[in-house]
Amino acid sequence: MLKQRHSLSWTALLAVAILFPAAAMAQTAAPEKKGTRTIYLVRHGQYDQADKRDEFTGRALVPLGVAQARLLAARLKAMPVAFTSLTSSTMTRARQTAQVIGRDFPGLEPRQDPAISECTPPTWRKDIMMEESAEAMDACVKNIEGFFKERFVPSPDAADRHDLVVCHGNVIRYIVAKVLRVDPMSWLQMSISNCSLTIVRVNPDGTMKLDAFGDYGHIPENMRTFTGGDDPARELSTFMP
Repeated sequence: MLKQRHSLSWTALLAVAILFPAAAMAQTAAPEKKGTRTIYLVRHGQYDQADKRDEFTGRALVPLGVAQARLLAARLKAMPVAFTSLTSSTMTRARQTAQVIGRDFPGLEPRQDPAISECTPPTWRKDIMMEESAEAMDACVKNIEGFFKERFVPSPDAADRHDLVVCHGNVIRYIVAKVLRVDPMSWLQMSISNCSLTIVRVNPDGTMKLDAFGDYGHIPENMRTFTGGDDPARELSTFMP
């Protein structure tokens, strides 16, 4: 009986020696390494505001808008990075801008996301607030917040990502307000050109940096537009040598 107890105690000690270090190693194992995700937010090019059709079947890019998109595509192509995705909203002007950009990046499969279609979030301007219903503004915020939560996260693995997102002025400005951690209602305090470039870097720890906002250095001043007040009938030859 004593011999049996002695044997059992040694067996228990051996089990402790084997199991406990393994458990300790499992608890202290290095967390899965994540990479940096850089998101390149592109505002669509100038489009035909006189088109009476809705924004999903009409209101296409005018020649100037196509030229703006080509200039932006050339700038993106000159960057020393490998882009990993191309997403646009479902609205015509964003889809077409993404198509122009995609010609220089045939390896990217264009995708569309209705969550980043143009909408009007709440702001401090009473005249704008009166033009929009509470339901529409709530839906706008819900869509943008959902996209932000899903996409503005570190790269899921150690490899870095460079994601192109073609969307709209209000959407981009709202997202920038969130990146800066200021009141999202301040989005209207920012001005943004057509086919400008906004760059947000999401670090592996989840912190974010705004690397650029509304950069239009690739577009000559006589081709710069903000959509409002521009004549959509102007021809490309007016702006290109």
